[in-house]
Amino acid sequence: MEGISGFLPIIAMFAVVYFFMIAPQMKRAKQEKQFAAALKRGDKVITKSGLHGKIADLNDKDNSCIIETMSGKLKYDRSAISMEMSKSLNKPTTDVKK
Repeated sequence: MEGISGFLPIIAMFAVVYFFMIAPQMKRAKQEKQFAAALKRGDKVITKSGLHGKIADLNDKDNSCIIETMSGKLKYDRSAISMEMSKSLNKPTTDVKK
């Protein structure tokens, strides 16, 4: 019985690391993958580098997209897209102060 109680803190530490670090990271990666798959032509997007533009074309073969900006068209990987602005700009605000 003494051997098990010696390993209990180590097992508890691994459980804490899993639930506070590994599981949220896996959830975030899954959400990013779903976001990249849900992109469509005409969506207004912002890349992780801060470039604003509209998706002109999607290429499923190499998982890239063509983003049309005011200066021309640029090819980006879908994972480089940070957020989609079309929906977030039209979303009603819930922060109403009285």
